[in-house]
Amino acid sequence: MKRFLTYILVILIFSSILSGCGSKTSNSNINGKKQILKVGATDGPMAQILEQVKPILAKKNIDLQIVIFNDYVQPNLALAQKEIDANVFQHIPYFNKFIKDHNLKLAILGKTIIAPMGIYSKKYKSINDLPNGAKIAIPNDPTNGARALILLSRAGLFKLKNGENVGATVNDIIENKKNIKISEIEAAQTARVLQDVDAAAVNSNFALPLGLNPQKDAIFAEKPDSQYVNIIAIREEDKGKPVLNELLKAYQSPEIKKFIEEKFKGSVIPAF
Repeated sequence: MKRFLTYILVILIFSSILSGCGSKTSNSNINGKKQILKVGATDGPMAQILEQVKPILAKKNIDLQIVIFNDYVQPNLALAQKEIDANVFQHIPYFNKFIKDHNLKLAILGKTIIAPMGIYSKKYKSINDLPNGAKIAIPNDPTNGARALILLSRAGLFKLKNGENVGATVNDIIENKKNIKISEIEAAQTARVLQDVDAAAVNSNFALPLGLNPQKDAIFAEKPDSQYVNIIAIREEDKGKPVLNELLKAYQSPEIKKFIEEKFKGSVIPAF
């Protein structure tokens, strides 16, 4: 009888320990404070990819809130002013120039994608078909303007004084044998003026919403080895924050890489 009672007592104690451990894990998940993470992005692929990151972070009790911006200026200013916690919209040359020009203490958390810039035309099927005096629209912000000029020079339309310099301007154009005319306009409008120009250099995030794919529709496009790799930007003071490390880990996960490859079919390329 004593042996039986001892046996029952051992079972009860063991069950109590297991129950206690289970309760502790459950309470940790339920009572853990949910963290809100506000990340800025431009519309299109940048926002669409973040939408796929959201459920991955939700498993870590992180509520990813995507803040959409319609230009290339406000996302970094909003980040510096602590209106958002990170942004995902820009490539490295633009980031470096912007923080220098505005004296912002921002940092790179990690690489995301390459979104190839393409030269599109509604009038011509080949870059070689562009006529003498052709009018080509390019973005008017310095970094993407230089990117477009580098792309046009790679296409053989003209040369640039200092080669593939990320600081190139229209004043650096030399050996312009076709007398190409450059029209500088807002980046978001380059795809929308294709009816009015002979061609336009368009960033992928503005091309894709209009059904333009750089691999299929452009008459010339950047190669996968482009120096214009996009990044996640954060404030310098936030380096090492666990919630931001989780953001990077989720973004660079196999699930997101697969989504990018299947969704964009080469028009947006994983850089991780």
